[in-house]
Amino acid sequence: MTESLLHQRFPELASTLPFARLGIAPTPVRPLDLGTNSTVWCKDESGYGSGGWGGNKIRKLEWLLPEARRRGARTILTFGGTGTNWGLATALYAREFGIDTALALVDQPVDDHVRAQLRRLENSGATLYFTHSKLRTVLAAPWLLLRHMHGRTPPYLLPVGGSSPIGALGYVEVALELAAQIAAGELLQPTHLVTAVGSGGTAAGLALGLRLAGLRTRVVGVVVNDSLPLDDRHIIELANRAARVLRARGTEFTAPELRPDDVTMVRDWLGPGYGHETPVAIAAKKLAATNGLELETVYTAKALAGLLAMDTRGDFGNGPVLFLDTYGPR
Repeated sequence: MTESLLHQRFPELASTLPFARLGIAPTPVRPLDLGTNSTVWCKDESGYGSGGWGGNKIRKLEWLLPEARRRGARTILTFGGTGTNWGLATALYAREFGIDTALALVDQPVDDHVRAQLRRLENSGATLYFTHSKLRTVLAAPWLLLRHMHGRTPPYLLPVGGSSPIGALGYVEVALELAAQIAAGELLQPTHLVTAVGSGGTAAGLALGLRLAGLRTRVVGVVVNDSLPLDDRHIIELANRAARVLRARGTEFTAPELRPDDVTMVRDWLGPGYGHETPVAIAAKKLAATNGLELETVYTAKALAGLLAMDTRGDFGNGPVLFLDTYGPR
């Protein structure tokens, strides 16, 4: 499938909101054997992406890179930790569009993955700035914007994780894709969808997209980042901003605005902070491997650990529950 489902649903957006397919859709859904009370399925985004990195970041870039080109931007300026999957994906895919990438990097706990990711970042062609802390990054931002001007054209400034209103449309698209898979009988409609939340765009896009698709599935976000406001209110605010982008670009729909009580964000599995391993995440990573899933302990293993604990508590009722695997190594 090359055409966007969002464009199929709202054809008027095709001329105002550009899209570029960067992977093979739809991504597969399958049951997992985790010893849970609820039936658990996985929608596996790990194989998504035709370039040097995959996962949920590519879904956002399918909307963000065409938008950058529409604006005439020659550079994307964005941010992340020193092991950023987002920054690497941006650098690798942006160069296919003839767009440079500049990354301001904040320190995170260093392990083998972060060391390997830094080597990948250094080889990606991105310009790297080691700003070390959130405060120093904020202070450096005006200089970075000026440094990467091309004539009078500023760089396309994107937040951590690409979680802007346009970036969130990547997971509006995935929610529509999931609805099509349910309609085709590939799985039953899940009562809950569990995903890691590092910057909010995935959860916000899912919340909006599920509503547009007419599904009752509730988004449960396992927060893995302690440096951003990622509570229910902020996720829904981003979802509603994405809805306003759709309306501003020329489409209309009758779904009411989402409210904070339409999603659940939980912080119980964050541990000491972003990038820090936890024993339950390590255990969840090992359990996932028995089902052929490669997770990592910064995002996805913490989300699975949360799912397992919430299932044990009976939070999901009878389910079924869908786990979204957003990790995309290559």
